[in-house]
Amino acid sequence: MLEVTNVKYISAYTLWLSFSDGAEGSVDLSDSLWGPMFEPLKDRELFKQVFLSPVLHTAAWPNDADFAPEYLREKLNKRAQPVY
Repeated sequence: MLEVTNVKYISAYTLWLSFSDGAEGSVDLSDSLWGPMFEPLKDRELFKQVFLSPVLHTAAWPNDADFAPEYLREKLNKRAQPVY
């Protein structure tokens, strides 16, 4: 089961994430902040309050928003692929 093992705010809407499979890197979530749970995260002060949920094992925020580890890992993969 994939888990986020470390999360750190970098800048704007970007996080540095480490995963239980050994992958790590930055993930830009600016295009993912829509809908009732995630739109409040457009407030950068709230976005900066990201933490590693000890229960869900993923990035989470005080407003109960969280992203599935698989979604975050997929965004890391997409960022790493070359553009032709």
